[in-house]
Amino acid sequence: MSLPRPLYRLYEWRLLKGLRREDLPRHVGVILDGNRRWAKEAGTSTATGHRAGADKIAELLTWSEEVGVELVTLWMLSTDNLARPPAELNQLVTIIEQSVEALAQTGRWRVQVVGALDLLPYKTAERLHQAQTRTAQVDGLHVNVAIGYGGRREIADAVRSLLETKARAGMSIQQLAQTIDVEHIAEHLYTRGQPDPDLVIRTSGEQRLSGFLLWQSVHAEYYFCEAYWPAFRKVDFLRALRSYAVRERRLGR
Repeated sequence: MSLPRPLYRLYEWRLLKGLRREDLPRHVGVILDGNRRWAKEAGTSTATGHRAGADKIAELLTWSEEVGVELVTLWMLSTDNLARPPAELNQLVTIIEQSVEALAQTGRWRVQVVGALDLLPYKTAERLHQAQTRTAQVDGLHVNVAIGYGGRREIADAVRSLLETKARAGMSIQQLAQTIDVEHIAEHLYTRGQPDPDLVIRTSGEQRLSGFLLWQSVHAEYYFCEAYWPAFRKVDFLRALRSYAVRERRLGR
């Protein structure tokens, strides 16, 4: 049973008041899961579910700004999603294009596309690149949109890029094998130069990463929320932050 709006607002306020800025994550990754199941339970179309999920993104970014999160990574389309039936995939890709362009048009957020754009239709890749370019100088919340993204693919692409870079510099495979380390690979990830995620949230009740930020999330804290993504509320976000804030982060030590 949902709370009456005044009580809901009070609960939301109490959650927010209990959070200290120094205990909050800099980088939050979000696996936007559950659009199709939300649509099925609502008795509506899959496309409507995807649109409802896209509409939720601006709310999440606003909440993130309010608490001082610096970087948000949104997993909008995985490499596995590319195998969906063409009719659904085409609708989903169109919705993603429109959503990313809408984020860029606000002028509030710096949008960066992370993923294998070569797997996407040329028109889609161009529109995403234009949105990224349009916001490159925005001094606001940094938003990674992971589209055509897979963690294994990212690592493979990073190693390939590293090998190509060293080969152009005249380094042999033997020399590279003797000097390569994790930092060299990290310099060629889609998210190079960015802090690793502190907190990863997945909606819909599924408790797995599915390859999201596979390399970067080695020391991340995870929060699994039962709500489907279109139904994700501010209190759900604040609960995730509260859960993160009370954990003892050992970072592998």
